[in-house]
Amino acid sequence: MPELPEVEITRLGLEPLINFKVSEVVIRNSSLRWPVNKSLQKILVGMKLINLKRRGKYILAEFPKGTLIIHLGMSGHLCIVSKDREIKKHDHVDIVFDNVEHKIVRYNDPRRFGCILWTDEDPLDHKLIKHLGPEPLTNDFDGDYLFRKLTKKTVSIKNAIMNSHVVVGVGNIYASEALFHAKIRPQRESHKVSMDEITNLVSAIKGTIENAILKGGSSINNFLDVNGKNGYFQNEHQVYGRKDKPCILCKNPIQQITLGQRSSFYCKNCQK
Repeated sequence: MPELPEVEITRLGLEPLINFKVSEVVIRNSSLRWPVNKSLQKILVGMKLINLKRRGKYILAEFPKGTLIIHLGMSGHLCIVSKDREIKKHDHVDIVFDNVEHKIVRYNDPRRFGCILWTDEDPLDHKLIKHLGPEPLTNDFDGDYLFRKLTKKTVSIKNAIMNSHVVVGVGNIYASEALFHAKIRPQRESHKVSMDEITNLVSAIKGTIENAILKGGSSINNFLDVNGKNGYFQNEHQVYGRKDKPCILCKNPIQQITLGQRSSFYCKNCQK
């Protein structure tokens, strides 16, 4: 699943389309996680894209009369293509922009767990968004905040920081990596993690996500940016996907366990 860095990279890649008008919307398959509004052609044509924001893993494409709320789901991605680009099997939705090159934003999603929703109200009040926790790269997410949230929780620390009501966008890859940098085992109960450790973890989360954005995200499975290019942060993974390979610090083999039905990776020597 694309995580926060991959979604942010997608948002940044779409920014050149700001201030261009929509000339056409093509819906080949409206059956995503929630049905795509079949009136999008009527709604969007002639309107200018005025801004692109992100909230958690949601891209918010703002137009004068409303907002498209886009989530990439498990396997979705947005790409910018030309009109002569061959249509592939899972190309479900096109939004054509009336710019010099008539560029198309094309949504491809083999598993169809993503969504493209239209709202004419404040998107931050939408039921999918309004209860989300703070953004990890903002000042609202700090050691004091996270310690207060976790001080009475018995859930594992990894599952806690992957809870979008606690903090948004910390998915499986970046939770594993941040916990390694903070030297905390993923299976530790949250309330047993000290204030100092929590402060270190917050710094590790911020640093890991910032570095991942800088490096174009992690191209594991099928993530590509809007221009069809791979990220390369996966080349810097310290623990994720490295079962039985030597820890970069102590050379002991990386362990793999399952937490909350997700694979977790850690070093039993470096992480306590």
